[in-house]
Amino acid sequence: MKKAGLLAIAAVAALSTTLMAQGPAWSPPPDYVTLPLWPGAAPGEPANMPPEVDMNAAKTKTMAGRPYIRLGNVSTPTITVYAPKGKNTGAAIVVFPGGGYQILSIDLEGTEVCDWLNSIGVNCILLKYRVPDSGPYPKSPAALEDAQRAMGLVRLHAAEWGIDPNRIGVLGFSAGGHLAAALSNHYERRLYKPVDDADRLSCRPDFAVVLYPGYLALAEQAFAPNPDIEPTADTPPTFLLQAEDDPVHVENAVVYFLALKNAKVPAELHVYAAGGHGYGLRPRDLPIMGWPKLVETWMHTIKVLPAQ
Repeated sequence: MKKAGLLAIAAVAALSTTLMAQGPAWSPPPDYVTLPLWPGAAPGEPANMPPEVDMNAAKTKTMAGRPYIRLGNVSTPTITVYAPKGKNTGAAIVVFPGGGYQILSIDLEGTEVCDWLNSIGVNCILLKYRVPDSGPYPKSPAALEDAQRAMGLVRLHAAEWGIDPNRIGVLGFSAGGHLAAALSNHYERRLYKPVDDADRLSCRPDFAVVLYPGYLALAEQAFAPNPDIEPTADTPPTFLLQAEDDPVHVENAVVYFLALKNAKVPAELHVYAAGGHGYGLRPRDLPIMGWPKLVETWMHTIKVLPAQ
């Protein structure tokens, strides 16, 4: 064999060894329950998809001075159950990280949020949904299919996981906020062919927390309401929060709040002067960073959590 060929083989072997040593772009804690969302391939998902990757491997994207994982190429969605270590109130929230339906901010708007929810006695189910180009619905149904399926699976396993099946909500950031609103209004029928008992259970959230959402108001149409998200009287109670200086536009939260109000859905809206976008729970010296306490108080108000 020629020297060039040997060098090429050695280079490939070295690269393979490096990739194996790096391990997966993100893995849930090994002692936590993690389930594949689908028994086989996800609906419409082609075979031989590229492996998941951290699009922020160079750590150039940061929030509050720390980098965060931007998980890409998710073709095998999962749910991971984060159960409270102490008191379990029985309430649960399925968390949808944001990322423009292109990546998932899996720690900034996922695992870190689950840690907070656990601290107040709430079960957290982190949904790793498909990206890229998986939404917004109806442009692509993939992320919404994953959200519907996740809600059914949580209800199916509720007793096993110490969860009250009538106190399961959703919480989403940015595109995940849109996904929370989409699921709140598209739950009467599955977008996919049912596969098992989980798909015979309701996928309607009992409440929704929608944080700095996108896609709910159409900027190119003078911020008209998105006609694909139409609240009715059966849309679950909703908490909304966004900053006025959010480059994704505060009108997303405001317009959706008005649509909920007109449909007579109990809703609470908080608008702050400053905050920007994509902050999750990372500490910054801004009033908007008190949002977790506001959400906790609201959950007491709607009786998802017991009276204080």
